[in-house]
Amino acid sequence: MDDPPPLITAQVAPAPQGAAARARLALPREAWHVIVFTVLCVAAAALIPPLPQSLDYHDFADRRPMLGIPNFMDVTSNAGFVLVGLAGLAATLGRRGVFASRAGRLSYAVFFAGIALTGIGSAYYHLDPDNERLVWDRLPMTVAFMSLVAAQIGDRINARAGLAALGPMLAVGVWTVVYWIQTERAGAGNVIPYAVLQGYSMVILLAMAFLHESRYTRGRDIAWVFAAYLLAKVFETFDHQIFALGGLVSGHTLKHLAGALAALLCARMIVLRAPRDAAAPGVR
Repeated sequence: MDDPPPLITAQVAPAPQGAAARARLALPREAWHVIVFTVLCVAAAALIPPLPQSLDYHDFADRRPMLGIPNFMDVTSNAGFVLVGLAGLAATLGRRGVFASRAGRLSYAVFFAGIALTGIGSAYYHLDPDNERLVWDRLPMTVAFMSLVAAQIGDRINARAGLAALGPMLAVGVWTVVYWIQTERAGAGNVIPYAVLQGYSMVILLAMAFLHESRYTRGRDIAWVFAAYLLAKVFETFDHQIFALGGLVSGHTLKHLAGALAALLCARMIVLRAPRDAAAPGVR
């Protein structure tokens, strides 16, 4: 009897290691849009002529002391940041916050920690406003801005891109504040990189809110967060004019309350949302 023919098995050539590595490192096209815009903003910050921090910035309208606390209203109104930051942090790290991955949870946790620390840093600054104390207001505020941008990248592009962006964005944000105060101390202040960074974060948030759908419901709530922040900037700009209306409250105090509202709306968003593929059809 003839021997049976040998069993023929198909051999599949393994993918080249280089190709596999490139596939792992590839980022979505939308992520590259963010990267390009980031590079353009960095170039703008480098090319715009230096501008020192105006000392008039520290001239706030409401200087009334109460209960032994100078500038009482501007100091104590920061309690909103602390309370909302802690509440948002509890929701993010607990079961109430809705996240499809740990990466997204991390970015929001850093955001709410930054909000709580902003309240502490801003209260410290308003006790005796000057450039040196302003550092401790701006540092945590920048952490909050940058981590929220990273969180939205994770929500709207993918979690891996958001996590990859978190570290570099935080580093750049902190650098703008450190650079600003170092230039002030050297007698040639330059607040431009910090100002560009604020504008950058707002443009990115607004663009993603309308151009990239979130993987969660309630994704458009980020537009309300932006609106509350914009309202805060209006209050800040008209600090003296608002206080002159009746002497009850200043624009800067209202700025703190509007800023805390923006963070509260963000916390509400992550508590009420659900992954879009698990939501009812048509839910936004």
